[in-house]
Amino acid sequence: MKLATTAKLPKKTSAKVNDPDNPAWTEDMLGAPVLKRGRGPQAAPTKVLTSLRLDADILEFFKSKGAGYQSRINAALRMEVERNLTGRPRTTTRKHVAA
Repeated sequence: MKLATTAKLPKKTSAKVNDPDNPAWTEDMLGAPVLKRGRGPQAAPTKVLTSLRLDADILEFFKSKGAGYQSRINAALRMEVERNLTGRPRTTTRKHVAA
């Protein structure tokens, strides 16, 4: 039976090295601790978490433009709401012009 061997630990060097270019940190140098949790107050009105079913091609279009696709979808919906609030009639059918 082979006996297990253990690796030797490295020799310990002096933990106290006095380097004037790299002094040890003190509490005064660090200052008071700053704790930040959460996002903080909202700059804009708080949004509402909801579940929304979209066509796959619509979602893929917005995602293909990169990060922030949910904000772009929100902006597109906002433009549609504002367009309807201004009273402009919205055409839903195309007019065919006879050639």
